[in-house]
Amino acid sequence: MNSTVTAGPAQDTQVGALIRAHRLRIGLTQRELADLSTISVRAIRDLEHGRARRPRTDTVRLMADALRLGPRARAALEDAAHLGRATDVTAGPPAPPDAPQPLLGRSTETGTLVRELSPDGAERLTHLVGLPGVGKTRVALAVAASLHGAGMPVLWHAFPGAAREYLPTGPGIWTQLTDRLVAGLYGDEPGPASTEAAGGLLGEGPVLLVLDGAPAGAPRFDRLTRLLRDVPGLRLLVTSEEPWQAPGERLFLLCPLPVPAAAGGGPEAEGEPAVRMFLDQVRRVRPEPAGAGADTERAARICRLLDGHPGALSAAASWLVVSDLAALCDTLEADPTAFLDHLGGRDDCLRASLRVRIGRLPAGPLTLLTALCAAPRDGGRAGAIADGGFQLTALTALTGRSLPECGRLLRELLLSGLVRAAHEEGASHFRVPPLVRALVPGAAVCAPQATAAV
Repeated sequence: MNSTVTAGPAQDTQVGALIRAHRLRIGLTQRELADLSTISVRAIRDLEHGRARRPRTDTVRLMADALRLGPRARAALEDAAHLGRATDVTAGPPAPPDAPQPLLGRSTETGTLVRELSPDGAERLTHLVGLPGVGKTRVALAVAASLHGAGMPVLWHAFPGAAREYLPTGPGIWTQLTDRLVAGLYGDEPGPASTEAAGGLLGEGPVLLVLDGAPAGAPRFDRLTRLLRDVPGLRLLVTSEEPWQAPGERLFLLCPLPVPAAAGGGPEAEGEPAVRMFLDQVRRVRPEPAGAGADTERAARICRLLDGHPGALSAAASWLVVSDLAALCDTLEADPTAFLDHLGGRDDCLRASLRVRIGRLPAGPLTLLTALCAAPRDGGRAGAIADGGFQLTALTALTGRSLPECGRLLRELLLSGLVRAAHEEGASHFRVPPLVRALVPGAAVCAPQATAAV
């Protein structure tokens, strides 16, 4: 199947698509509908073909009566007529917001999501989860831009508190429609009229709806099911910190960027995604050329200390206005959380966001995470955690719980992004990133010394 999507007649006018669909559903010709409604055949033809987009209120009422529409379908037609009177439909398919900076080190994740959400893909509800600041919005922007470039319409909704490092789209009929769909999912009252109107406007072709920064609580699944049913070609991409656990939901965990090995720091380290991203941020803060050898080694160390977390690396780089790489390294060695908040005074306070994410864990996973951070670092005795990480079996000795219980708790920590996995030579190892370890309640930090080091 060709993945290119073309704008069909259903995108010309929302109200016309609904009139045509209801007329055909009950088997009326345009002449028969004209006789029943006392509206001319030419006026009906102009509405259905998109040449008339702003029918008067009386026209809509007569048409609804002639089509014998029920309350929901009548409300959908009135809603479509209101949107048509408010503004014209844009000429092409709706586009996502523009990202002002290129995306580094995410080609694998972006490519996978594009394939799964494309017209040939199998997924209709994909949930992109991960730690605050890990880059979920930026990846969603790249996915949306790629699919839109292939011709797929894109509807974008950013919830309050979502990252806004992009140029937003202007108001219009698509924004109004998207807001109504989201209100139907999360509002006090269900929105069948909105979903029916969306189906009439968008037709049956593929369309991507991005819900960026979705709240922790999932919408009602019956409303979600209705939306997917009424818009058959809809693909839904959600970004948030926690999965919905909805039927058919495909979880996609976005991890921090890969970092160099502990011994890595030479020229090859500059090719690692986290180091490339960090050095790019450094160049934006300090335009002068960086030293090739020592600075690359320090950049690699910083990336390891911050576990390749994009938001943490960006915040740390902002402090180079008043510091240098050597002092930054020394400070982060003492306290990985010292520079989590951007020096530029931006609203996104990563330190607070990460602490809120940890504090929102259910009791079981939080207890396990606390135990992992408090466990001895010597791997040679029971209940200890090796420096290179731990395996699932080690959790039974650490917690006294059964293996299935530990597996369920570990899965929740993995999906939250607070524990990372490494699969090498067939053996799965897990570890708590230094950044997370320093923020777990009760963990010792060295803020006074860290401040003095700068």
